[in-house]
Amino acid sequence: MPSEPAAPLAIIAAALRRERERVDISLTELARRAGVTKSTLSQLESGTGNPSVETLWALGVALGVPFSRLVEPVDDVVRVIRAGDGPDVRSEQADFSGTLLSAGAAHLRRDVYLITLEPGAVRVARGHTPRSVEHVVVAAGRLRVGPEGAPVELDPGDYATFPGDTPHRYEALAPGTFAVLIMEHP
Repeated sequence: MPSEPAAPLAIIAAALRRERERVDISLTELARRAGVTKSTLSQLESGTGNPSVETLWALGVALGVPFSRLVEPVDDVVRVIRAGDGPDVRSEQADFSGTLLSAGAAHLRRDVYLITLEPGAVRVARGHTPRSVEHVVVAAGRLRVGPEGAPVELDPGDYATFPGDTPHRYEALAPGTFAVLIMEHP
């Protein structure tokens, strides 16, 4: 069974500490480079702050990492993000928020599919090319998906990712099920 996702602020706090330590700079220096106060950065690293998109972008630039590195949890084998549970980050400038489901990696090809399924027969796929990964977001219906022996059930808006290079399955649990499938291949 996959682990439950960490709270977004805990993910951001751990990522900021990890990346700041990686580049070996102090809290004071990172705050200066990003144009934020040291107290704001301290709160973010302790998981008690509430960062805006703009603050996280500035910190990412100062650390030399993409925005996604600060908001995406460290990957498990199977990861599920339930609708409304992802790392939602709001803007200071507009009624806008973004939820990163998965960051793209360099040198990967991504194919995007809209898949439709009906209850009944199960679609079992053999493993694809080595290191391929599948990402699924359910738009309607209910879906059981994932590696053989560890599938997860998803409702509309839920997201899951799993290795595509091992046998896996797609099974509709409700009529009219459809989803967006993104396949990553190195």
